[in-house]
Amino acid sequence: MKQKNRNERSFTANTVGRWTTLTAVLVVLLGTSSFGFGQGHSQSTREKGNSSVRTTLSPELSTILAGLQNRSSNQRLDVIVQFKHSPSDSRIQTVKALGGVSRHRLNVIRGGLFNLTVNGIRALAKDPEVAYISPNRSLNGASDYTEATVGADVAQSYGWDGAGVTVAVIDSGISNHPDLRDPVSGQSRVVYSESFVPGTDASDQYGHGTHVAGILAGNGTQSGGPSNSSRIYGVAPSVKLVNLKVLDVNGRGQDSYVIAALQRAVVLKDTYGIRIVNLSLGRPVFESYTQDPLCQAVEAAWQAGLIVIVAAGNDGRRNTYGMHGYGTVAAPGNDPYVITVGAMNAKNTANPADDVITTYSSKGPTMLDHVVKPDLVAPGNRIASLLVPRSTLDLKLPSNEVSPPSYGGNFWSPKSYFILSGTSMATPVVSGAAALMLEQDSSLTPDLVKARLMKTADKVFPVSSRLTVGSITDDYQYDIFTVGAGYLDIPGALANNDTVTGTALSPIAVRDSSGTVSLVADASSVWSNSVIWGNSVIWESSVIWGNALVSGTSVIWGNSVVWGNATLDGCSVIWGSSVIWGSTVGATDAGNDALSIDGGGDDDELP
Repeated sequence: MKQKNRNERSFTANTVGRWTTLTAVLVVLLGTSSFGFGQGHSQSTREKGNSSVRTTLSPELSTILAGLQNRSSNQRLDVIVQFKHSPSDSRIQTVKALGGVSRHRLNVIRGGLFNLTVNGIRALAKDPEVAYISPNRSLNGASDYTEATVGADVAQSYGWDGAGVTVAVIDSGISNHPDLRDPVSGQSRVVYSESFVPGTDASDQYGHGTHVAGILAGNGTQSGGPSNSSRIYGVAPSVKLVNLKVLDVNGRGQDSYVIAALQRAVVLKDTYGIRIVNLSLGRPVFESYTQDPLCQAVEAAWQAGLIVIVAAGNDGRRNTYGMHGYGTVAAPGNDPYVITVGAMNAKNTANPADDVITTYSSKGPTMLDHVVKPDLVAPGNRIASLLVPRSTLDLKLPSNEVSPPSYGGNFWSPKSYFILSGTSMATPVVSGAAALMLEQDSSLTPDLVKARLMKTADKVFPVSSRLTVGSITDDYQYDIFTVGAGYLDIPGALANNDTVTGTALSPIAVRDSSGTVSLVADASSVWSNSVIWGNSVIWESSVIWGNALVSGTSVIWGNSVVWGNATLDGCSVIWGSSVIWGSTVGATDAGNDALSIDGGGDDDELP
């Protein structure tokens, strides 16, 4: 595919149009500034009998409607309607009277985006006030901005695609999808499957694990393959997968399922060449990671030589006791060994400079142990990946299906892709990055991979972002408990040749009785004593690392602070010994949940 500069802006077919319902929609792209304001209102004519009949339907829309003439007239499409005059409220009501749903006003073209049935479109086309009706068309370009944002497309252009590396996906299962097969032999790249959920096979009834696998390893076969620049593909499209199912049809599981799956991954690591474990799941913290059996299991896998990459959690919006999302990292992402991933909103461009933290991405420090988490962040908002038709998530969120025309397919082709948001989606992006690093150098240890990813992560962030979800507006700081060591940069990680002689344990934030905070690295860690891995390269020059004291209001990332006076300073929920996370702060379930933010995510047009 075409090599793309990481700073190149890209508008994508399957994500820009948030207002589009993807259940039988045409395309997902809504024209923002990329649409020409001077678009004409040309109308075509055709002969019918002896009379000339003006049509307000665009040629491709007429073709699509003709193709649907033998199908249900209740089939719904998203269309852009241009009126002869700026539509009044009564005009909008006229469209609604035809069964239409107004998605968005497009005043600049005297129109709007509407969802209508086939019959509704035909009826609206006869309205003399209507100038033109057209599909919600896509623009050319990479069909998902994720790869370009973190540089995976650049890595792939140099031949790095994860070949020779196997990743164990511990999730809701992986269903048989063409994008997970070898394009030459047709053989599935899922080399082993096992379910740890009693009474189920290893297929994905929930729809989460397959989506995660696609972000990591999808090769875009169903969206046109390598020759199609609009294909939907993963970070490491040649890796092999081991499918270990621990979540049921509703996305729920138990610690024992996950622990058994981690154990199986260790047993099978040499047989199938497993190097990485992806855990896009989690649950509340109930005790110290030193006691938590789930954390101990991921540590055992790490010490067995497996890189364990875990979702941070989606509780960043939680403001219980004035927490502002801090202290909400889920287990086992609270363990200092593993790589814990938070989620960024790439805002429909390949340029990381305009990206913002998602409002839902969980923040550290971790409860009870105060481990500095997440370790880094990656794109996780409205990510297009593999669909499991009629899975629980598909039935719950049919509007998240991606329309085939968005990547150049036929409108009536079977749907193959789906959009989800969450730190669950950011995690396999990092797993894919680790796979590319191992393909380049198979001798890398888990600690070295973690250290290089953190050191090379992009550390350029704004001081803060004011983000609004629904009626709630809040300021989100870019401190180390929000973005960790920075934003995943795959080319940077592949170019780094530094070595590690110690561990890469995430440090601990220690707060004394006066409220002063120290960030303390484990004595075994590379952060504590290495010149190459000095503090200024990992957490920017203003970060004080080691035994030096950091007051609760001092600067520790650029110009932002660990927590402002209105956020966490003196918050007993985070630092007090009397509060046990899990028993008193919102722990409603002892099992594991697939960490998706209900499919919706954040608005891509957040200010």
